[in-house]
Amino acid sequence: MATMRVRFYIEALSNHKKALERAVEEIVKSLKNETNVKVENIRAEDILENPEEEMLKYSSMVEAELEGSFEEIVKATMKYAPAIVEVVSPAKIEIEGKDLMKILGEVSLFMGKLMEKFGGLVAYPPLDEIPKPRIGYSREEIEEMIIDGKEILYRFVIETYGKNKEVVEETMLKAFAYEGCKINKILVKVQEEGEERIYALVASELVSPFEVLFQLTAKYAPVAISIIEPEIVDISATELQNALTDLGGFVHELIHRPLKKKLIEKDTFKFRLS
Repeated sequence: MATMRVRFYIEALSNHKKALERAVEEIVKSLKNETNVKVENIRAEDILENPEEEMLKYSSMVEAELEGSFEEIVKATMKYAPAIVEVVSPAKIEIEGKDLMKILGEVSLFMGKLMEKFGGLVAYPPLDEIPKPRIGYSREEIEEMIIDGKEILYRFVIETYGKNKEVVEETMLKAFAYEGCKINKILVKVQEEGEERIYALVASELVSPFEVLFQLTAKYAPVAISIIEPEIVDISATELQNALTDLGGFVHELIHRPLKKKLIEKDTFKFRLS
């Protein structure tokens, strides 16, 4: 697998200056001890205080350059949750579909565990006004999407809950369309029926750009994913940059939820006392 070089901008936040100093020291120490990726040019910025920010008023940024395979860079992104990932080189990478599936499987497993602990990531505006999207495309249309549009055809299986089978199907169709997917097939299989809702598996065959596939995997943590075409996936530096930055943002949001919740509850308690 080709080697890539990226620059991480890791944001550290805290409501206590000393705690933030320790956190920054730990990040720097961890980066220096990395063995799966080469790490250079580590730099920690001075701690800044924002008096207008009531919850996490102290912040710092740790910058570092990492070099390694796409798989190892993805793992590092999940570990450090950088606010920004900048791809330094190469201009694009080529990766076999089976290798990409393996990486996506690791992302799904990691994000699934985080969401079990901290809650889900999927949130949409009301989908009522979104028209029901088209289902099914001809072979010629799919080939054009893959060859000319550089999109990916894949199978995607997720677990979900809903009022009934029809509502689940309609919701997922609109959600996939909202994300930027074209839907070739969809099947909802009810696993359990409760008094007010069902638990179901949604199996779909989708076509989308790499970025959308990567985002969907991080948001939904699918139980199964299979890339059908193409055999070799071309991914530009911009696509890599956007996908990795999104992944870092998702991880950052989840792991900071308990702290933000605690601070909000503390502020609410103070308000009630006053």
